[in-house]
Amino acid sequence: MDAQLTSLSLTHVRYDPSDHLSHLSAWLALVPQALCIIYVTLIWSTREIEVLLMFAGQMACEVLNFGLKRWIKEERPQQMHGKGYGMPSSHSQFVSFFSISLTLFLLLRHQPWSVHETKKASGAAIYPTYKQSTLLERLVLSVLALAGASSVCVSRIYLSYHTPKQVLVGVGAGAIFAVLWFVFTTALRRTGWIEWSLETQLAKLVRTRDLIVTEDLQDAGWARWDERRRLMKHKKKI
Repeated sequence: MDAQLTSLSLTHVRYDPSDHLSHLSAWLALVPQALCIIYVTLIWSTREIEVLLMFAGQMACEVLNFGLKRWIKEERPQQMHGKGYGMPSSHSQFVSFFSISLTLFLLLRHQPWSVHETKKASGAAIYPTYKQSTLLERLVLSVLALAGASSVCVSRIYLSYHTPKQVLVGVGAGAIFAVLWFVFTTALRRTGWIEWSLETQLAKLVRTRDLIVTEDLQDAGWARWDERRRLMKHKKKI
């Protein structure tokens, strides 16, 4: 006898309440929505053009998924018939694009630099030395992102919302689009279009910046803040 399914009130994802893994999988269905909130929050709080570009690629990937589903027109597994087309899995394509894009950024584009200590003749330090993230740390973060994306993909099969083939095609579509988008944005940088866009009045009006490529992720302005505090303390001593 089939288990009686219930709906997670926050998402209306159907799961088996007697199965803890099924309940966890229902919550994993929220990952794309959570990532969209994170995207918008980062865009608003940092005004980083790199985040904006990644979000634009994410939305373009969603449009691609919308078109592929209506072109292929493959039904979901029997348990979920009537809930739209299932090929390719939109959740799998979403998290695949995100995790691959983040990995490409961390390992190929992100080149953090550290502030080295310099001293005045009096011996007072102006700029302290800050630890920058190592390649190993960025690799670990990439692996965690890929592992998280994998868990979302497996959850779609576990909940019977998609077949393994639908999930694999979604992963492939998201990964290929992530690579193509990374190549496209790299071309925009190398040809000067990103620099040109930052000089426009609109970019200046909304305070768009491009620091995250060279500013360490764990820094996030800490070096500038700490430097300001040190200078203020030094002035008070004079």
